[in-house]
Amino acid sequence: MSIRGLPPEWWPQSGVLLTWPHIDSDWGPVLKQVEAVYTRLVRHISARQRVLLCVRDTAHREHVRARLQNSAVRLEYVHTACLATDDTWTRDYGPITVLENGRPLLLDFTFNGWGGKFAAEADNAVTGLLHRRGFFGATPLARVELVLEGGSIDTDGRGTLLTTERCLLTPRRNPGLDRATLAARLRTALGVQRVLWLRHGHLAGDDTDGHIDTLARFCDARTIAYTACDDPRDEHYDDLKAMEAELAGWRDPDNRPYRLLTLPWPHPKYDADGRRLPASYANFLIINGAVLVPTYDDPADADALTRLGRAFPDREIIAVPCLPLLQQNGSLHCVTMQLPKGVLTTPCPEPSPITSFEKGEPEGVSNSARPPR
Repeated sequence: MSIRGLPPEWWPQSGVLLTWPHIDSDWGPVLKQVEAVYTRLVRHISARQRVLLCVRDTAHREHVRARLQNSAVRLEYVHTACLATDDTWTRDYGPITVLENGRPLLLDFTFNGWGGKFAAEADNAVTGLLHRRGFFGATPLARVELVLEGGSIDTDGRGTLLTTERCLLTPRRNPGLDRATLAARLRTALGVQRVLWLRHGHLAGDDTDGHIDTLARFCDARTIAYTACDDPRDEHYDDLKAMEAELAGWRDPDNRPYRLLTLPWPHPKYDADGRRLPASYANFLIINGAVLVPTYDDPADADALTRLGRAFPDREIIAVPCLPLLQQNGSLHCVTMQLPKGVLTTPCPEPSPITSFEKGEPEGVSNSARPPR
């Protein structure tokens, strides 16, 4: 009998998947600023593990290579795949990895553009294409006939899945599936024992219908960091207070209350048309030996870094300015998907001037044995 489980984000990783933006995408008007964010991300990640970049074509790959080469990026740990994409939110269309008898298994769920809001056909094909081209080596891939985005779930690594009703029960994702049926499907596919559903919590400007990675995140098996609003005049105050009460009422698998870590509330951010944007410090990314934290040129940035530093005392806390990413309603965690240890293969199966693994392999680097900068 096989044993399946969903590893937490702090489990050792082989790399991180990203899709680099280009001028003909929705990022066009702010491409320079957004590319600066991506360059920082790749620099910090490649100092600790590998990076797999999806680019549109060979010309785009050369453009990306030039940017990275001029930014002190460890190019030997960066490799690329040329393929078509609709957008850059790899968290939601990248593979979700489970462990099957201790070995990684990639799950390819359906991505339908957050309930049909946006084009998604190319994005939905990315995981399968990467697998067929050999980027994941011998790691098997299983197709799951269920709509699910990576940003909509989080796990403690002990069989608990955290998600939101507002997102997963939206009729345009999995019509005809009620909460009990969907929970059963998730338990089977992901190897979890229980699903904790948040009924409350949202951010204005978020078009994902309430992804959990903007609201509440496991920092370890007993600690949940969550978005908290301390301004009674703010439109989010009542709903986030109700979410806080839900979190306080939950118990871990040992029937103990979770340790709850409040994350600060940044000042409202708006686009040029006056539309509020979904800024959240819960959208951090855990990698080998570090936590990358989005910052928003806000007075609360320093406090967010300090609080998350307490939650991750054995990891370096790294600020990544992410204000440009908010222009398309996402942030740092949304544009990345971690690939657990054992997933990525070497060498890169697609010829690339970026990729060269002759200098070694950073996969599964521990906190104390991180590759030098």
